[in-house]
Amino acid sequence: QVQLVESGGGLVQPGGSLRLSCVVSGSISSIYTMGWYRQAPRKQRDVVAMIIRPGNTNYADSVKGRFTISRDNAKNTVYLQMNELKPEDTAVYYCSAWRLGSTMPDYWGQGTQVTVSS
Repeated sequence: QVQLVESGGGLVQPGGSLRLSCVVSGSISSIYTMGWYRQAPRKQRDVVAMIIRPGNTNYADSVKGRFTISRDNAKNTVYLQMNELKPEDTAVYYCSAWRLGSTMPDYWGQGTQVTVSS
């Protein structure tokens, strides 16, 4: 089993920055891909960014050039650096993990709220 615990959410003004962290524990060796999703009120949960061993990344078009996903294997932690935040980035952000061969996340964190507002 794998456990994911997010932190780093909060309230930030438009144009500001936040860094989300996700600590992974448990059967870490089974994890191949890590990622972040987000879900705004009354909307579906959408992928934001993914990082695939050995460090290949993918981003949603809406965050390209503003968000950066990274992973520190020594700390079993995945990060999402969010810059130039916009009100439309407001959502609950979820850390996710895939096993090799999975087409959807196998594990989810509990979510952390990000609110972008003046």
